[in-house]
Amino acid sequence: MGSVPHVAALYRYPIKGFTPEPREQLEVQPGGRIAGDLVLAFRYAQATEPQERDGLDYWPKGGGLCVRDYPVLTRLALEYTGEEVRLRAGDQLLAQAGLDDGGRAGLVSAVTEYLLGTPDGARLAREGHLPLSLVGDGHTATFTDRPRGFVTAHSRASLAELEQAVGAELDERRFRSNIALDGLDAWVEDDLVGHQVRLGSVLFDVVAPIVRCLATHANPDTGLRDAPVMTTLTRSLGRKEPSFGVLMLPAAGGGTTTVGDEVELLD
Repeated sequence: MGSVPHVAALYRYPIKGFTPEPREQLEVQPGGRIAGDLVLAFRYAQATEPQERDGLDYWPKGGGLCVRDYPVLTRLALEYTGEEVRLRAGDQLLAQAGLDDGGRAGLVSAVTEYLLGTPDGARLAREGHLPLSLVGDGHTATFTDRPRGFVTAHSRASLAELEQAVGAELDERRFRSNIALDGLDAWVEDDLVGHQVRLGSVLFDVVAPIVRCLATHANPDTGLRDAPVMTTLTRSLGRKEPSFGVLMLPAAGGGTTTVGDEVELLD
């Protein structure tokens, strides 16, 4: 598509903290959540109910499995059909089960055993964490870190400048965005905050930059924290906070965004 700004890739995350599912199209719901995104989560024993903020329920990432705290989760390959979960570690099938009580128990057992055998296992073994529970109905987008459901986006030109500053190639999956944009100038997404952008049939309000956490340090293939992303953003690139990408909400209704859609920047 040359230099025309466009949607380069789309991702959703069926189970919070696990590998993304590349998509050709995302269905953005009126409240800002994405159909099929964050529909399941592994939660700690003492965190199986949502918290409330501003009159809305939300599920803080600190109450369950997430890449920030368990980078080895990135080593697991996830497939979710909408009815069945498959988890693999390399060529090994760890679990394949539905979402009935027995299936959930099997998935919890497999993930628990896997994590306890990794360097991240000591965290999981802390008081109040076990036993894990697999929560969610498998269809409703629920497990956002924030009370409002945001769609996240980043520019590949910004990623290229970050890679240059880090001195290494960075797979965009480590940022766990929903939308990757191409054909924009580096860091132009910062200038979009407070404005609107149309991607496909969805008109978005660009709400705020995304302040990043240690999840971005984890290599999405190896699970190793191999790149100092946060300090590079602030110390090398001079950003006030370790921000990369933006949070967006649909301005009215919902719609669909498709790979190849042009980016329409509005006043």
